[in-house]
Amino acid sequence: MRIIRYQQPDSQPQYGWFTGEKIGPIEGDIFGAFQREEAKIPLSTVRILPPVTPSKIICVGRNYAAHAKEHGADVPEVPLIFLKPPTTLIAHHEAIVLPPQSKQVEHEAELTVVIGRRGRWITPEEALTHVFGYTVANDVTARDLQRSDGQWTRAKGFDTFCPVGPWIETEYDPADTVITCHVNGEMRQMASTRDMIFTVRQLIAFVSSVMTLEPGDLLLTGTPAGVSPLNPGDTVEVSIEGLGKLSNPVVAFSH
Repeated sequence: MRIIRYQQPDSQPQYGWFTGEKIGPIEGDIFGAFQREEAKIPLSTVRILPPVTPSKIICVGRNYAAHAKEHGADVPEVPLIFLKPPTTLIAHHEAIVLPPQSKQVEHEAELTVVIGRRGRWITPEEALTHVFGYTVANDVTARDLQRSDGQWTRAKGFDTFCPVGPWIETEYDPADTVITCHVNGEMRQMASTRDMIFTVRQLIAFVSSVMTLEPGDLLLTGTPAGVSPLNPGDTVEVSIEGLGKLSNPVVAFSH
């Protein structure tokens, strides 16, 4: 099932399920008990929102060997994790804003796990029972600031630096699926999730050994090689086989 979060004119944001370009409202808690209504709202008549409102966004660095190599970095022996603030979130079709502090902002296409059940010290064997579904994300990064700062909070944390969506797919196998990123129609990244160093199960287990995972939290699983700069006027599209396409324009910062 595809879960979407949307807003109609003069209405509050809400969750729905999506099929055949139509949305049906969902009543109740998507992470608990809920009821689906008939899908009759045209997708074209609503504003698509980020698919969840997470308490935290956990990201994984250098989880593809080729991406580590392109930055001259070693492959980590344990998952390299960092956080993006929830204020980085934007939805499908919303604009990525290039901050004036950076001269080199890059895209990072990523498979993203949506946590559905609270957990701490989750074992790899039970990890998938804590997954609500999967979606598409772009871990936008100010590469020059990442290099100069040494730690990554500023480089990863600007507003608009985490496009996510358009929806969540609740029935999905992420073991061997193709991730691609195009900028202005030109392919920049392409790899399979089978190339990940640490699997989804391993990542959930590792992260939950550090912090409690809450329903709605996002876990970005790392990006393949091929990251490249973004410029004002670009359109960046991240596609994951079976999940859909996340598209965002790029604009310059203005007061």
